[in-house]
Amino acid sequence: MSGQSVITREIAVAEGVFAPGHLGELTQIVPFELVDTVLAECGAVQQRLRKLPARVVVYLLLASALFEECGYRAVWARLTAALGSLPIPKVTGTALWHARCRLGARPLRALFDLLRGPASTIRTTGARWAGMLVVAIDGTYLDVPDDPKIRDRLGKGSNQYTAASGYPQVLLTALVACGTRAVIDAVFGPRKPGEPVLGQRLLRSLHQGMVVLLDRGFATNAFLDAVADTKADFLARLSAARKPPVLRRLADGSFLSRIGTTEVRVIECEITIATTAGRHTGVYRLATTLLDPHRHPAFELVKLYHERWEVESAYFAIKKSMLGRRVLRSRTLPGIAQEIYALLTVYQAIRIAIADATGTTPGADPDRASFSIALQAARDQIIQAAGIIADTTIDLVGAIGRAILDHPMPARRLRVSPRAVKRPLSRYAYKSLRVDRRTYKATISIDILSTGPISP
Repeated sequence: MSGQSVITREIAVAEGVFAPGHLGELTQIVPFELVDTVLAECGAVQQRLRKLPARVVVYLLLASALFEECGYRAVWARLTAALGSLPIPKVTGTALWHARCRLGARPLRALFDLLRGPASTIRTTGARWAGMLVVAIDGTYLDVPDDPKIRDRLGKGSNQYTAASGYPQVLLTALVACGTRAVIDAVFGPRKPGEPVLGQRLLRSLHQGMVVLLDRGFATNAFLDAVADTKADFLARLSAARKPPVLRRLADGSFLSRIGTTEVRVIECEITIATTAGRHTGVYRLATTLLDPHRHPAFELVKLYHERWEVESAYFAIKKSMLGRRVLRSRTLPGIAQEIYALLTVYQAIRIAIADATGTTPGADPDRASFSIALQAARDQIIQAAGIIADTTIDLVGAIGRAILDHPMPARRLRVSPRAVKRPLSRYAYKSLRVDRRTYKATISIDILSTGPISP
């Protein structure tokens, strides 16, 4: 005679109609009290208690950022999947739409503003260089529905084949902490007038004790002067066309110069990457406000600039791991803003969970924590309605942290992949364009270029 086992567990959720309002274990990072405070400050608390209170709608939107492949009703089913014994109200797609419209984007923006930050401590591995917090600014594009009103506001991209192509896009520009890939600040808007103009709004979050890594698109005189005015230092790549004047040669091969009104030090270097497919050499020119070659040697600054790619890793996590390269759901401009802030808030909450977990293990590097594993663990916790309310004993690691600590990524190896069009117009274009889709293990060599006499 075969026996059977019965497994029971207790689930702690909010009372009454507030029960579906949770984010699984991430609720401990975005707790009820925080959401209620934000709703009160934004004047978004419901006037009468409905089936969908404002707090529940906030958590629905945040959960939707974790389940981007689902519609809102399917997300609601996941939020309530483990709450079968409770009298959960039945909701329609129309009711969810009206609830999202009533809420608006302001509470999600305020929530992101409270959570954004470097998510690091003084001891976080890889977060600082020469005592300074390493950050980077860059932009990316998010596809939005091709609705006529949205197209009129945002426009569409163009290429050599047509004046308008693809989906309308929102330009997202973010200030990211390179050590943890957490978002310190973010702004978004139409593609024009471009990254440097939109990026000016991020300067509010720069301060002394930071070194900002910038690519060529941000290395305009106006933008670099504005960064210097914040007292933060920068390390920016200059375009090949720029020839800053040589004011004084220094012993490490760099030279003092001036860009706009800012005194800078310029480093010219030759970087060679060798793979089994051959060798590629390029000349790079970097400008920095770190003027002392003894405290900040040229060779070390060139190596530091490679950390700029951490912002690309952050965008990959948002666009590929979370969005799955999908078009955003919302078909109105307020809805798009609401969805982007929800996406950024949940991304930040996962980065905080990763930083908390790696911070419990001395020497653990957030670089080796898998975002995909953390994302899947967070999804599982929502479906199980687990870890919503913290126990009396605080667990900084939690189920999400244990998942990433139990499955660390291997130490990073140098790899290169050729720059390529990720979404060609034709699915057969990879062959016609002869795009090499392989990645290669590589070795890299750096030579500092120096011509002219060294000044005393």
